[in-house]
Amino acid sequence: MEELLEQGVNTEASAAEAPAYDDSQIQVLEGLEAVRKRPGMYIGTTSSKGLHHLIYEIVDNSIDEALAGYCKQITVILNGDGSVTVKDDGRGVPSGMHPKLGKPTLEVIYTVLHAGGKFGGGGYRIAGGLHGVGASVVNALSKRVELVNCRDGKAYAIAFEQGKTVEAFRELGDTADHGLTVRFWPDPEIFETVEFEADVVRTRLREQAFLNAGVNICLRDERGEEHTEEIFCFEGGIRTFVEYLNQQKGCSVLHNDVIYMMGEKDGSLAEVALQYNDSYSNIVISFANNMHTVDGGTHEQGFRMSLAKVLNEYGKKFKLLKDDERLTAEDVLEGLIAIVSVKLEDAQFESQTKAKLGNSEIRTLVSGIVADKLYTYLEENPQAGKIIIEKAVAAARGREAAKRARELTRRKGLLESASLPHKLADCNERRMEYTELYLVEGDSAGGTAKDGRESQFQAILPLRGKILNVEKSHLDRIYSSDSITPLIQALGCGIGSEFDIGKLRYGKVIIMADADVDGAHIRTLLLTFFFRHMKPLIENGHIYAAVPPLYKISRGKAERYAFSDEEKEAYVLELGGNVRVERYKGLGEMDKEQLWETTMNPETRTLKRITINDAIKADALFSILMGDKVEPRRAFIEANAKYVTNLDV
Repeated sequence: MEELLEQGVNTEASAAEAPAYDDSQIQVLEGLEAVRKRPGMYIGTTSSKGLHHLIYEIVDNSIDEALAGYCKQITVILNGDGSVTVKDDGRGVPSGMHPKLGKPTLEVIYTVLHAGGKFGGGGYRIAGGLHGVGASVVNALSKRVELVNCRDGKAYAIAFEQGKTVEAFRELGDTADHGLTVRFWPDPEIFETVEFEADVVRTRLREQAFLNAGVNICLRDERGEEHTEEIFCFEGGIRTFVEYLNQQKGCSVLHNDVIYMMGEKDGSLAEVALQYNDSYSNIVISFANNMHTVDGGTHEQGFRMSLAKVLNEYGKKFKLLKDDERLTAEDVLEGLIAIVSVKLEDAQFESQTKAKLGNSEIRTLVSGIVADKLYTYLEENPQAGKIIIEKAVAAARGREAAKRARELTRRKGLLESASLPHKLADCNERRMEYTELYLVEGDSAGGTAKDGRESQFQAILPLRGKILNVEKSHLDRIYSSDSITPLIQALGCGIGSEFDIGKLRYGKVIIMADADVDGAHIRTLLLTFFFRHMKPLIENGHIYAAVPPLYKISRGKAERYAFSDEEKEAYVLELGGNVRVERYKGLGEMDKEQLWETTMNPETRTLKRITINDAIKADALFSILMGDKVEPRRAFIEANAKYVTNLDV
């Protein structure tokens, strides 16, 4: 109520003047109007992530043809005019008239929600696109869609604009080809951006090639002067996927074999591939009908539950565990890379974006496969079994050490909610959604930030000493770290298994470091900590990086702040001759007014929200940059040095 009044809304007058709620207020959205009205309901977001979802929906339909055994080649083209073409060599769409609607079947699929061959009619036994809305949603959210359908020796075409047919279904003539070609132009009226990122598309297509052994997926980027083409085809399937992930992380594997397990029951198929490495983190990725179930589900639950059970039983039987030792699910995950992929006829997802699988019978299937086949592998490969158990035991001891360190820290009162770090300058506001915590490099900049902040909603925590590199550290070191403990204490939501986002004290956590190499290192160390131990803070959009200016350009009373060399040159030209250019080497060089105006004032500052577009890539990047291995880090730097345009040493 207070917020409404502050915005100048007179609630009493608004209620009195509101129009009557009657039959005329009920809107009926016809055709695909509902999708254009509320696109987020169908693709999650209209940001870049939602834009790329359009490609996924069309490619997934081609993948479903591959699952049915009719498609071996899928080509995705990023065209120079901003459109995308997806072409497959499947059966093509039935080319006759729909018996109930009296329209061409191809037109029905692309203009009617919940129309498709995935509802038990026999067209597909297994499919990811079970809701039958993917093709029509892409059509609704595109400025234009063009289809060429080759089936039974004939080629057909149809075109749409914003979901409506503009070129009627027609026969083009005879053809020896078979399959469907879809070309679409995303609608700029719907999306925040219509620029596709090749890296994002590449990652998705590579993933699909891993999950569908033998299917050939080609990505062509025909934008710009240099056209590129990449082909993804992996006969080894998810085994190769695990090998690829370990290679990306730059870690050493603990056993040579990728352990592979597969089983079927009642028309459902489950595959599991896993391998341990020498890192402290883990990657467990699950899929259902080729859809990445980012929130897991019953298949992932079955895997995790059975993994700990098998390793405990094996360790006890062969005296690798003491009588009083018992490995937890957390222990057996350390250093693990695993892929869990299931294919089933009646997949039950929680939403159109297919984030979580709900089929209870799949939990039993996956659990049974792991219990049987993993145990057999360990018996037949005792050396690998011994190494895996030793890795889990080391993790268990680290967990116990962390528990002792946590309890010691608690006894000192450092992790209690009533106890805040003494260097924290807290804010007055207590409602989390209105508060900001600035993590500031050094006492000097911290003091300036404290003086220049808006104390009602901005809190300041100066960072003390060198930030611990958590990529190389067990939890016990984290709890005893003078640089990390105050941060855990200030945020109030705990870490790891104790993390509770409901206890978070600040809506925005803003890393404010110098715009130089040291500042970049501090940001990376902090982001490594958040990614490994408070990942939901990033996933829920709470972590930001402040963008301080590089230069101050002044002439007389006129002042400009430049955040890049290009901006500096533009301001120099704008202000004319005799300008003074100051290069900021650190935040501590600014006075409180300058720091407020450039970096802390919500009206004028620039903040970068930290997001995870590709969790696999992010995991690998942190392992390479912050891990123990020198060679992968050197290779990464050599490969990416050409992208560095401005470096202060």
